[in-house]
Amino acid sequence: MSSPFETPLEPLVDGVIWVKKYPIHYGGIDLYARTTVVRLADGRLWIHSPGPLDGQDGPALLAALAELGEVAHIVAPGNFHHLHVAAWQRAFPGALTHACPGVERKQPGLAIDWFLGDRAPAAWADEIDQVLIRGNWLIWEVVFLHRPTRTLILTDLVEIIRRDEPGIGWLTRFVWMTIFRLWREPMPAPEYKIGWRDRPAARRSLRRILEWDFERAIIAHGEVIEADAAGVCRRAWASLLGPEDAGS
Repeated sequence: MSSPFETPLEPLVDGVIWVKKYPIHYGGIDLYARTTVVRLADGRLWIHSPGPLDGQDGPALLAALAELGEVAHIVAPGNFHHLHVAAWQRAFPGALTHACPGVERKQPGLAIDWFLGDRAPAAWADEIDQVLIRGNWLIWEVVFLHRPTRTLILTDLVEIIRRDEPGIGWLTRFVWMTIFRLWREPMPAPEYKIGWRDRPAARRSLRRILEWDFERAIIAHGEVIEADAAGVCRRAWASLLGPEDAGS
């Protein structure tokens, strides 16, 4: 039986954005995450939340990337999305590595060229906006907006785990359903729910995202949100946002 992860890059926005699922085994929990590949205006590639390059489909992934363009930027967007960065650095030694604060504590030996914050590097500032999510002591994440395609790119700030999704282990289903009640409905990851410390700072970060113009959202854990992405985000963050953020 083939793995649900042995698939090629999936085109999301023709000629601009591709995505690929990859498996995660963390603390006994089996689920998946998603790598996003964006072709920048200069033709080079921006890799968000890079997944494994080994395994059965590793060579096919590398070949697909070679056809798309030069890998120029490797982005570790959160302190829980960094495990495969070193492998990508070895595969693409000319690429720059950009990391969310906190990754350096998880991987002190990892070479990092740029720490991500609220200001985009010059290399993609004309195309991609970003904001560092503040106010949580446990989890850090940088959220991106690819303006030309109106695509929001997240990791853990919104998750939608469904009962019948392939690649989700039984323990994950049990924990998500009975303990965290993260099932079917959009919600932040459990680490967010546990770790909010400065809620005003968090609200400022979330409100900045909701000011952006986006029509879809790529999330790491759950299917891509293709309709009413802003409304889905508002529902996911309702416990932090005020009545004035409810939208129409």
